[in-house]
Amino acid sequence: MLKKLKSDLAAIFDRDPAADNLFEVILAYSGLHALIFHRFSHWLYQRDFRTLPRLISQLARFLTGIEIHPGAVIGQGFFIDHGMGIVIGETAEIGDNVTLYQGVTLGGTGKERGKRHPTIGDNVIIGAGAKVLGSIKIGNDTKVGAGSVVLKDVEANATVVGVPGRVVARAGRKIHPERDLEHADLPDPIRDKLLELEAEFLKLKKDILNRENFEDVS
Repeated sequence: MLKKLKSDLAAIFDRDPAADNLFEVILAYSGLHALIFHRFSHWLYQRDFRTLPRLISQLARFLTGIEIHPGAVIGQGFFIDHGMGIVIGETAEIGDNVTLYQGVTLGGTGKERGKRHPTIGDNVIIGAGAKVLGSIKIGNDTKVGAGSVVLKDVEANATVVGVPGRVVARAGRKIHPERDLEHADLPDPIRDKLLELEAEFLKLKKDILNRENFEDVS
């Protein structure tokens, strides 16, 4: 557990340019606080304690705004940036070096039992407000755009955006680490479609005005 927490601390300094010093990070980073609570509650959960880990997770939610079920399995190098509103379900599995932004949900889709939450691979980035729902798998080195709703498996090295989420890029290689946090550069198919519709409307408007001018001249 201590080894994972050390890796979690290193991830903060590696991925957050605002992280200034260790003292500040330990005192002011709610994502780290939630993760410390989770590491301990998960340790208890694995030893067949149930009520106490849930109470710890609820305390963590009250203090940080981040809810992580003690049953969730989280790898090392996990980074929660800002964090408010994050929900991680009981059977969620998260690989190493994963980054979540505020408002992310790793949730279920109904009242089914057993494995009902997502499995997230290594080196995955999930943007603010994204929802990954159901017993699906998100491959290694994948980026999920802000606000996306992902309901199906996603292969490795992919970029997913939209509602419902769709793959808009397949890198075929690990995403360059210097671009990992630039989710403002992600393609937006909804915006592209709206721009296409706007262009068609302007063309139609121009055609109508030209026809009216022609009739006036006639």
